[in-house]
Amino acid sequence: MTAASDCPQVLALSNRKGGTGKTTTAVNLAAEFGRRGLRTLVVDLDTQGHAACGFGVKPARGTPRAHDSLRGDGVPLADAVIPTDQPNLWLAPADERYEEAERPTPARRLAEALAPLRGRFDRIVIDTPPSLGGTLVNALTAADAVLVPLLPHHLAGEGVRQLSRLFFRVAMEHNPDLRLLGIVPVMVDRRLNLHRQVIAAMSRQFGADRIFTGIRADIHLAEAFAAGKPIGAYRPRSRGTLDHSLLVDEIDSLSTHGFDRRPGRHIHPLTRTGAPL
Repeated sequence: MTAASDCPQVLALSNRKGGTGKTTTAVNLAAEFGRRGLRTLVVDLDTQGHAACGFGVKPARGTPRAHDSLRGDGVPLADAVIPTDQPNLWLAPADERYEEAERPTPARRLAEALAPLRGRFDRIVIDTPPSLGGTLVNALTAADAVLVPLLPHHLAGEGVRQLSRLFFRVAMEHNPDLRLLGIVPVMVDRRLNLHRQVIAAMSRQFGADRIFTGIRADIHLAEAFAAGKPIGAYRPRSRGTLDHSLLVDEIDSLSTHGFDRRPGRHIHPLTRTGAPL
């Protein structure tokens, strides 16, 4: 079992570019944490609300949502937490009607809302929106670390570069302990020259020690999402199940052993003098 004290407790999955498999990774990573006996909460801040779909959850109309914690209306985030049918797994669903520009959002509002829940959960996974704005700033301010899903195509680097600029600004202004956990290539087919080239380019640009092994392309991942189940419950013996299990192993390994120059095994502590990603 992954030790609850070793890994970052609050993990934000972020990429400036949409369509990168961010929510699929969040759902299946959280489910794997839960399968290993860790009490895990998914906080869905992407107004598409797809995390609920991935767990087959239909939140009741009019009930509290994760975005209520950003409105400052006094609704505790705990009121939005609902169980899923997966072991040790809970969800704070998104408000699909939330408008980013409703009102200014103080950067630490989500961190303050999450504080009472840190004692109730071993892991908190935040599914962030792809847009640059107050919601993403709140997610990064509340997080201990950031994991970046990356679809290996020719525009992949731009989303990571845009996120990196915000990452450093948040770390300098709001959350100096924020760490880059790493970059996770998703929907990977290493038989394709393009995929190999993009991953190699990301390794050169951001450092091979920040690139996880990744999640291979697997049609069962899309089927599982459509069925409202994590991949481990839908196809336990699939590549998608194996790869998400290995991802948790890598996270556990790098968290336990700290700095290690082997690819995919380095938590990079952000310092005020650190070079940009």
